[in-house]
Amino acid sequence: MNAGKSTSLLQVAHNYEEQGQKVQLYTAAIDDRYGVGKITSRLGPQRQTAVFDRNTDFLASAPEVSCVLVDEAQFLTTAQVQQLHQLAQVRGVPVICYGLRSDFRGEPFPGSAYLLALADDIEEIKNICTCGKKATMNIRVDTEGRRIREGEQVSIGGNESYRQACGRCFYTG
Repeated sequence: MNAGKSTSLLQVAHNYEEQGQKVQLYTAAIDDRYGVGKITSRLGPQRQTAVFDRNTDFLASAPEVSCVLVDEAQFLTTAQVQQLHQLAQVRGVPVICYGLRSDFRGEPFPGSAYLLALADDIEEIKNICTCGKKATMNIRVDTEGRRIREGEQVSIGGNESYRQACGRCFYTG
């Protein structure tokens, strides 16, 4: 959360397009914080994109592009991660995914677990915990700012619903 994943994705798309190359951007259909099919940075830049849901077949729907960029990749299914991996390995299309590793309980998202297993390269985008250490975890909070420790894995929200934490604060907070 709040590490600049969407900003980075939008910058990569811009860099490809600035060189005259076509990119395909996707975001999760369930993430409607800024409107369905929009990748939006907290800093302001926004872009309309294609959406994926559990039924999206990336191999069947992949247009001829120079790069595929996926935001909110934690919501990919394991089959979709395998499709994207195949797209990169067999068709030679770079696929760059941005997302969270784990949920508010510290449990991996299924899509993230497969991404970590199949990725050729992993780059961590860092954020800072309130204590000043590197944040690697996410904490869900209620409207009063109190920590929520149980519930559905997926609950769409931003700064009003989540805060980033280092491992120490995640376990002791």
